[in-house]
Amino acid sequence: MTGAAPLRLNLSAGLMSASVALILVLAKLWALSETGALSVAASLADSALDLMVSLAALAAIAYAARPPDEDHAFGHSSAEDLAALGQSVFILVSAGVIAWAAIVRLLAGPPSPIMAEGRGIAVMILSIVLTLGLVAWQRRVIRQTGNKVVAADRLHYLGDLIPNIGAILSLAASAWLGLYQIDNIVALGAAAVLAVGALRIGKSAWDALMDRAADPEMIAGIEAIARDWPGLHGFHDLKTRTAGSQVFVNLHIELDGNLSLTEAHDIGAGLRHAIMDAYPQADVIIHKDPVR
Repeated sequence: MTGAAPLRLNLSAGLMSASVALILVLAKLWALSETGALSVAASLADSALDLMVSLAALAAIAYAARPPDEDHAFGHSSAEDLAALGQSVFILVSAGVIAWAAIVRLLAGPPSPIMAEGRGIAVMILSIVLTLGLVAWQRRVIRQTGNKVVAADRLHYLGDLIPNIGAILSLAASAWLGLYQIDNIVALGAAAVLAVGALRIGKSAWDALMDRAADPEMIAGIEAIARDWPGLHGFHDLKTRTAGSQVFVNLHIELDGNLSLTEAHDIGAGLRHAIMDAYPQADVIIHKDPVR
C-alpha cells in the first residue's frame, strides 16, 4: 500500500464519521421534539459530542499526514496519539456521566410520560443502521492502516449502539408496558463497556507517546527478513518506536568491507524495501557497517 492510500482510507473514515454524526444529530433533534423522551435527549447529547469528537479526529488525521519539515524531521504522526489519548479521556468521562445519570434516574421518581414512541423508535433504528455501517468501514480502515484515532472513534460509536438499543427498549416499554426505567439499566452496561475500551485505547496511545517499541511479532518478523537476506554477514542494534500508525525502524547491518559502494547500497536498499513491503506502516533506516 502506497503512502497516499492509508491517508485516503483514514480521511474517508473521518469524513464518514462526521457525516453520520451530523445526520444523527438532526434526526434525534426531530425525535426529541416529537417524543419528549429523556433517553432520546441523552442519545442526542451523545451524538452532538460524537460530532465534535469526529471533527477533531478528522483534523488530527489530516495534520498527522503532513510530511516532515524542518521542525518535525520524523513527521507529525504523533498527533494521532495525542488525539487518541484525548478521545480516550473524553470517552472515559462520558462513561462516568452516563453511569451517574443512570443511577440518579433509577433512584428518582417515575419520569414523565413519553409521546410518539413509534417515531422515536424509527429514529433510533436509523441511528443503529448508520452506526453499524460506519463501524464496519472503520474496522476495514483500522485493519489496513492501524490508525489509533479511527480505532478510538470506532470504539465510541460501538459504545453508542447500547444506549440506542436502550432507547428503543425504553420507548417500546413505555408504549406497550408503561415502564420507563429499562434504558437506565442498559446505560450502566454501556458505561462499563466504554470505560474498559477507553482505558485500552488510552494505554496504547500513551505507550506510543513514550516511544514504546513495536509489537514483538513485528520485531521478530523484521529479524527473520534480515537474517535470511543475501549479502549480510549479520545485523545488530535493531531499534523500533511507534508514533501514531507509523513504526520507525533503525537497523545496523554487517557487510563485506570490500564491496563497492553501489553493491553495499543495493543490498541495504533491497532489505529496506523488503521490510516496508512486509510492514507498510514502517519507516526504515539502514546503517551499514563493514566486516573485515
